Amino acid sequence: MIRLSPAERLLMDLGIETPGEIDLEAIAADQGVRVKYRPLDGCEARIVGNDRHAIVSINVESRRTRQRFSLAHELGHWYHHKGRCLFCASNKIGNPETGPLDPERHADDYAADLVLPNFMLRPRLVGLRRVSFAKAREIADEFGVSLAATLIKIVSTNLFPLVVICHDKGGRKWFRRPDNVANWWFPRRDLDRDSFAQAILNEGAPDDTVPHLLDADAWFDFRGADREQVHEQSIRWGEKHVLTLLTLPERAVG
Repeated sequence: MIRLSPAERLLMDLGIETPGEIDLEAIAADQGVRVKYRPLDGCEARIVGNDRHAIVSINVESRRTRQRFSLAHELGHWYHHKGRCLFCASNKIGNPETGPLDPERHADDYAADLVLPNFMLRPRLVGLRRVSFAKAREIADEFGVSLAATLIKIVSTNLFPLVVICHDKGGRKWFRRPDNVANWWFPRRDLDRDSFAQAILNEGAPDDTVPHLLDADAWFDFRGADREQVHEQSIRWGEKHVLTLLTLPERAVG
């Protein structure tokens, strides 16, 4: 039996079965939350409420995928932190750098399950030999969420030996890997000169979404990494970052 998270259980209780039915404004209304879209200064979203009702304000100037995740994030706060007034800056919502005990991480996890529920996502992944950026974009578009949020959620399913990593010119910003991947598959902070990500970020090379096989020591520094191989796909993400998807060998799963 599949164990449902609180957000997924809410969707099931409301009879929501397809991505197109995930109407976050209607879900918010069902939970006693009124949603307003307006310009916000210094934050992406905020929620003010008491024990029964709340008002969520969403930055009207943000892109639609950002607005949807922000609203789902605030509904996560409504579930976990009811009765508190919370202001969520843009660098707090959907930030993979937050730790597992951070309240913002709790709200993010709730949001991910609300906009990308496993009982809808997993059937779209079963049978895939390898996850690609193209497939992740297809899923992101269907569910109305960002590419990064989709990749992180795919990684969290533990169906594939994947690592998703974000770098800027200062080094690694964040990464996510499945819980069932051995701990020594911990990506290096720097970008190796042999990686395609380095060429994209520092040399202006174009995105490279073709999975390229290269020695694992370009990305990992554990003993024996030079005897392993990984597949790399990398793209520019925004103006200052590069996003990489690594497919590890099957034996990386512990």
